[in-house]
Amino acid sequence: MAARRTSVWLGAGAVSLGAYYMYQAGGSPKVAEKQMEHDAARLSSKVRGELPGKEKEIKTQGKVYAEQAGQKIDSAIDDAKATTNKVDAKLEGYRANAEKKINEYRKEAGKDLTSAVDKFDKTVEEKAAQSKSWIGSWFGK
Repeated sequence: MAARRTSVWLGAGAVSLGAYYMYQAGGSPKVAEKQMEHDAARLSSKVRGELPGKEKEIKTQGKVYAEQAGQKIDSAIDDAKATTNKVDAKLEGYRANAEKKINEYRKEAGKDLTSAVDKFDKTVEEKAAQSKSWIGSWFGK
């Protein structure tokens, strides 16, 4: 029974430790892993009291910083992409609106043109009919 309780407590401690590192890393498993390695190297260095352990600690700290910098760069790139997508969506909206307006103006201009052509045809036909009657009066028709 005591062994079972011990394993439960050890498991709970391991889960808590993992949760702590995930929280400190902002939810990034890679950063959490590098931070855990760094802390383990530092603890190892303190326990042994050796200078070579310091070298490993510095190396793992460099990996942690590199991973964190990569994460920040990735988030900046994602933000830039999101902003670009918003601008693209706005421009597409403006383009669609302009196309709609152009089509409306085309229809309106087409109606005006058709009306003007019909009016011109009617006038030409009337004048032609008048001319025929006028010329016909000369020749007695």
